[in-house]
Amino acid sequence: MRRCVIVGGAGICEYQRIRDSLREDDWFVYCDGGLKHVQELGRKPDLIVGDFDSYERPETDTETIVLPCEKDDTDTVYAVKEAVRCGFREFLLIGVIGERFDHTFGNVSLLLYLDDLGIPACILDDYSEMRIVSRETAEVKDDCSWFSLLNISGTAKGITILNAKYPLEDGEITSEYQYGISNEVLPGKTACVSVREGRLLLVKVFGQN
Repeated sequence: MRRCVIVGGAGICEYQRIRDSLREDDWFVYCDGGLKHVQELGRKPDLIVGDFDSYERPETDTETIVLPCEKDDTDTVYAVKEAVRCGFREFLLIGVIGERFDHTFGNVSLLLYLDDLGIPACILDDYSEMRIVSRETAEVKDDCSWFSLLNISGTAKGITILNAKYPLEDGEITSEYQYGISNEVLPGKTACVSVREGRLLLVKVFGQN
């Protein structure tokens, strides 16, 4: 099954890093203001979703779902749910981390929503890559500057971190105490992160403190 790429309206500066992560057969959903990224990404939409309160609705033959401005789901949330209904089982979200913390946090929570469905998903922004660690061991290569483990859902127990500057065995991270920030992969190694109970947000950081 092809991967679904959801494009939101948040700013993107590092377009080349985003382009390098794309696959030739990716299926693109542009959400409202995300349409401003079409030219730089070099990929046309397969589906357009939005209430068009931040971008003029384009005149196009591409399938377009017009949403009301007043609704429970944001354009991005609706787009993800629609793609799930269409049967997609892998997601990449870009242009979803921006200046609005409320939208940013809501979009990060989409990783939890997809993880509940057993669907792997990743968020890429200008500085980082984010994904959920839950059922399977996650690997972190030494191509990132740092990696952090954040708890955004309940309590995570039985945490193991191998091949990192700050290893951990049978650890616990709560939402109230985020001590898993700014770890480093040992040079030439691949760090491994696993969780026995609960979930963690794995954030790989590129070139930033």
